[in-house]
Amino acid sequence: MSLIGGLVGLSGMVICWSYVEREAHACCVCVSRLLETDSKSLRSVNGSRRNSVSSLVSSSSASSNLSHLEEDSWILWGRIVNEWEDFRKKNEKQLKDLVRKGIPHHFRAIVWQLLCDAQNMPIKDQYSELLKMTSPCEKLIRRDIARTYPEHDFFKEDSLGQEVLFNVMKAYSLVDREVGYCQGSAFIVGLLLMQMPEEEAFCVFVKLMQDYRLRELFKPSMAELGLCMYQFECMIQELLPDLHIHFQAQSFHTSMYASSWFLTIFLTSFPLSVATRIFDIFMLEGLEIVFRVGLAILQMNQAELIQLDMEGMLQYFQRVIPHQLESGPDKVILAAYNVKYNAKKMKKLEKEYTTIKTKEMEEQVEIKRLRTENRLLKQRIDTLEKVSEKEEEKRLNRVTRAQEAEETYLVMRELATVRQQSEEATAQLALAQSTIRDLQQRPLLESILQLERELVQARLKEAESQCALKEMQDKILDIEKRNTSLPDDTNVVRLQEELIAVKLREAEAVLGLKELRQQVRDLEEHWQRHLARTAGRWKDNPRKNAVSELQDELMSVRLREAEAQAELRETRQRMMELETQNQIHSNQLRRAEQEVRGFQERVTMLTAQNKGLHVQLQEIKRKQAEIECKNKEEVMAVRLREADNIAAMAELQQQISELEIQKEEGKVQGQLNNTDSSQYIRDLKDQIAELKHEVKIYRISNRSYRFDSLTLTLSLQQSGPSLIRLVSFK
Repeated sequence: MSLIGGLVGLSGMVICWSYVEREAHACCVCVSRLLETDSKSLRSVNGSRRNSVSSLVSSSSASSNLSHLEEDSWILWGRIVNEWEDFRKKNEKQLKDLVRKGIPHHFRAIVWQLLCDAQNMPIKDQYSELLKMTSPCEKLIRRDIARTYPEHDFFKEDSLGQEVLFNVMKAYSLVDREVGYCQGSAFIVGLLLMQMPEEEAFCVFVKLMQDYRLRELFKPSMAELGLCMYQFECMIQELLPDLHIHFQAQSFHTSMYASSWFLTIFLTSFPLSVATRIFDIFMLEGLEIVFRVGLAILQMNQAELIQLDMEGMLQYFQRVIPHQLESGPDKVILAAYNVKYNAKKMKKLEKEYTTIKTKEMEEQVEIKRLRTENRLLKQRIDTLEKVSEKEEEKRLNRVTRAQEAEETYLVMRELATVRQQSEEATAQLALAQSTIRDLQQRPLLESILQLERELVQARLKEAESQCALKEMQDKILDIEKRNTSLPDDTNVVRLQEELIAVKLREAEAVLGLKELRQQVRDLEEHWQRHLARTAGRWKDNPRKNAVSELQDELMSVRLREAEAQAELRETRQRMMELETQNQIHSNQLRRAEQEVRGFQERVTMLTAQNKGLHVQLQEIKRKQAEIECKNKEEVMAVRLREADNIAAMAELQQQISELEIQKEEGKVQGQLNNTDSSQYIRDLKDQIAELKHEVKIYRISNRSYRFDSLTLTLSLQQSGPSLIRLVSFK
């Protein structure tokens, strides 16, 4: 009777819920109220044992439209919900089979709450207070709400579904600030809101995040997602080796297609009806169903996937597989439970993944430590380089100062010699003046001659002193030029090496000095103790005196040992100094050898250049001789042509004279015979004009030949010595 009473309440809820589905969420307020009645129906089922027999009449009218199979499932699920605790303990296998076959839509909200034990959570009372608070993730939630189930009527723009989805996501971001908000979680919350009111959906979501490994999946590090990808890839490698090899060859990583499966439990990849059936099993069995369904999908489509490249596989996962599942989820779920799933092996893979990750973390920590050490060492090297540069500059300054001091010392010494010579000259001048005064008493001619001789000697000495002064000035200028010129890079490097060696030896000497000082302090302490013991020796017995004598001998031995160590340190210090001197001398010798080699190379280079210049000079002389021969031949040819032209001109003049004679004769004959005289005269004039024109042409050509020969000879006379001077200059 109690079961029938429970069915009466459930039937009323089913009728209301089916009406809401037919109206397609026309009234959002009515939807929320009906969702609230769904939770109240659970209490009505629990209290159905106290209902009267009269409820049978009302339930019979509601259930008359249902088929016998639906009535059986309703009766069975009503009994399961009514006796949940006992049924789950005693009939766990039957419950699994029923959940795998699918939870009825109208029982789904109650069964999901019972499966995750989210009925009486204390956090439900805090939900209204959480909605009054502000979350730092509100902007992100508002931005992503429109992307959650955009084609579903319940989540259309500015609808009640979007508002309650925002409330649940905001409340959870305040409860779990470490996770905050992650985009994939909105699809799970949206599915919960399709089945139950927002308070119950919030409680179920909190339970899923805490008890179903979803919180680890949605953490910022996403370490659990990496573990799932590793386990899933190992299962593919074991069960589908050919497909795994194809994925590896195409660089098609598991996260490219399977990360959304684990983050949203197939809600973004499969049709909603299929994903809801899988979510039923997920509420009972956890993430195991995700592994099973994923492998079943790959097994069913292995042959097609092997024939595709990366882009083709991505398109296949996004379009073809969802289209295959539109017929229903039974085939996929049946194939999923034929997949081999070993929980122990999954635990083993989890341990392997954790060890790999710990090693990677240790390597990253080691890399960070090495990077920090490297950075510190670089800073230290920079500081040491700066210090060494400063020390090198100081040392170079000291060396240059020492060189300058040495050169100034030499200059000062030479100046002192010059001053001494000038003082001697002044003394001689004074002597000359005294002799002049003496000679003034002598005859005039002798004194003049003597003075002239002395004047010549004085001027000679003055000229010598001026020459010496000029030499000194030249030396000073040379020294200044050498001071201004800095040492080259090779000398700087060698000086740096010498400086480093000297510093190392100096550091060793300082360490040795510190050790000797420490030994001296130790000996002083022992000596003070010895004095304190020997102060009252005369009062002690003979045995104590013997002990004190032995201690005295020990002190003397220690003193001798300290003296020997000091001598050893001194000898080592001397050896180090000798080694430094030897190294300096060897460096100087090496520099001298390098300079000698440089001079030798320069000499060989100059000799080679000299030989080349001699060869060029000989070649130029040969070319000049050839040019002179050619010029002579051309001059001879010009002269021959000139002689020919002169002969031709003489012949032409002779012809002109003959023609003039013929002209005179023609005139005379014309006067005698007037027949054709005028025509004959015109012909003669034309011939004379042509002959004069040819004479002019010959004269012009003769002048041009003369001019060419003259210019050629002049050019030869000018170019020959200049070429010789050019070669001799080189």
